[in-house]
Amino acid sequence: MEIHPPDSVLLILERLRSSGHAGYIVGGSLRDVLLGREPADWDLASDARPERLLELFPGAAYENRFGTVAVREGGALHEITTFRSDHEYADFRRPHRIEFGDSIELDLARRDFTVNAMAWGANAPGDQGGGRVERTLVDLHGGLADLESRTIRAVGVPRTRFEEDALRMVRAVRLAATLDFGVEPETLVAIEACAPLIAHLSGERLAAELDRLLGAERPSVGLRLMASTGILSVLSPELAAQRGIGQNKIPDDDLWDHTMRTVDAVPADRPVVRLAALLHDIGKPKTMADGHFRGHDVAGAELAAALLDRLRTPRAVAERVVELVRNHMFTYEPTWGDSGVRRFIRRIGRDALEPLFELRAADNLGSGQAAGSHGLDELRARVAEQLSGHVVLERADLAVDGSDLMAELGLAEGPILGSILDELLERAIADPEVNERPALLLMAQAMLTEDR
Repeated sequence: MEIHPPDSVLLILERLRSSGHAGYIVGGSLRDVLLGREPADWDLASDARPERLLELFPGAAYENRFGTVAVREGGALHEITTFRSDHEYADFRRPHRIEFGDSIELDLARRDFTVNAMAWGANAPGDQGGGRVERTLVDLHGGLADLESRTIRAVGVPRTRFEEDALRMVRAVRLAATLDFGVEPETLVAIEACAPLIAHLSGERLAAELDRLLGAERPSVGLRLMASTGILSVLSPELAAQRGIGQNKIPDDDLWDHTMRTVDAVPADRPVVRLAALLHDIGKPKTMADGHFRGHDVAGAELAAALLDRLRTPRAVAERVVELVRNHMFTYEPTWGDSGVRRFIRRIGRDALEPLFELRAADNLGSGQAAGSHGLDELRARVAEQLSGHVVLERADLAVDGSDLMAELGLAEGPILGSILDELLERAIADPEVNERPALLLMAQAMLTEDR
């Protein structure tokens, strides 16, 4: 088995062995190498206890109580975890107690899936009698065969693995999506049986897996598995309720099918838009009446905000997603004048325009239509034309500000000053040519006189 890790990893393995310890590449990093993929990071395991690792690698940091030490070598940061076996999973989340071990075999036996339960490296020198290092692949659970058949299979008894940590079920569907694998039948049945345990997981851990799933080439693979196994009903009953609701768009497609097509249509490098695509119609089941979904954008924004709060999504991301859901039903008429386009830009916000257009394009594709249909291409062109000029869209674009009005007209800070600035902004949006200091001051003076 040809494995060619970077020099920094080889240096760590060699230091472990020369110090009398085993050292192995393990987990997802080895899985990705065997698949011909570039690992995001290189995870290692050793019989060396955390305190010993801190001695061997000056400057290393003990990251957590589960035996993981972060080591910097050759400018790269790698994690080494002491061999262990887990005990007492009382909350379906994480072990209450762990025991460090001396065996790579026992360490692999506690892992989640066979494709993650392989190791490449060598035991301590004493076990090999010294001499040339012979690093080998340790595969006791059929991981290599499952890689070749592109199968996700739990190590040992699937239900036991999922009762230990319910997040493993979400990880299974995420790996199926990101690796384009299938899930072994017995493992799939166990996920269906244990899906209610998802309720015990923290929002942060669920969100991390959902983010990775949405980074897949086709997130719908994992999302459909979440729906069919019952995971989705626990994670978001509102999204699960989309299944079976008819859509007058693509024959035989329901609302969930539309959502899946929409998510897949967003490029993988647009994670915020993909998340908005997943949630853009979350309000439809709640607002369905007489075959219509009136107000589903507003209701959907509220439901999306609640779900993202449960998932502890960073506020900046949640706010952007909620606004995309709220505004995704925007309309455009070719009869709009340039001032109408400028008002649209102002209402949406410069920074939110392109994500909103990307969401609408995906929504169109998810409805079986061309990406630029319903005037989207024309609106995009008109918006770009306006933005290329020196148009007025917000107070900061005006040729005068509050300080000017206070100095020239004797105004004080307060609601009158604010209302005059807003009116000046409206007039400048309608006709950018009035955005000159003398003209705006005259308008402001007239407004002030009228108010008196």
